[in-house]
Amino acid sequence: MPFYAQHIKAARLHLQKCDPVFKKLLKKVGPFTAKAKRDRFGTLVNSIISQQISVAAAATIRGRLLESFAPDPITPAGILSLDTEQLRELGVSRQKASYILDLAEKVNSGVVALDKIHLKDDEAIIEEMVQVKGIGRWTAQMFMMFSLARLDVLPVDDLGLKNAIKVQYELAELPGKATIEKIAEPWRPYATVASWYLWRSLEGE
Repeated sequence: MPFYAQHIKAARLHLQKCDPVFKKLLKKVGPFTAKAKRDRFGTLVNSIISQQISVAAAATIRGRLLESFAPDPITPAGILSLDTEQLRELGVSRQKASYILDLAEKVNSGVVALDKIHLKDDEAIIEEMVQVKGIGRWTAQMFMMFSLARLDVLPVDDLGLKNAIKVQYELAELPGKATIEKIAEPWRPYATVASWYLWRSLEGE
């Protein structure tokens, strides 16, 4: 699903009205430019690859993986045709290779039904996705935000969001879950859009 222009317009108007911080922030950051990623399986593979390594390193490994399947896309069946050593030859660590293979197996068998997952509510999606090794609540939330285009996801454990809230709301220390949820209450039902603007506010800080 894409981010629809009318929903983003409504979100911006809501945030401007409900929270003085966003009056400045929307002007500073500008238009909402996030695009929802259509390739659900590929997005999750990329999320696993990207864990705890630099953006550049992740892009290199992702490029090798795409090249190995070209001109076809990365699919669960395609991943399952590889073994751990073949994934390691592409630069994937042994642990992440096991995660990617587990993801492919669970999607292929229907334990994680990516073609129907958008029909579920947020908590049901998280519950389904965390069955995969290497996918936790945060990864599931990023997937809901930037693959399913859910407008009201609040990733309270995200360090970037914590840092942005600390700066924008002039807090003495990084906020905990309860503080974030209290600050974010007026943002509903557009917590995804608010979070994106807060992440972007860190650029150039």
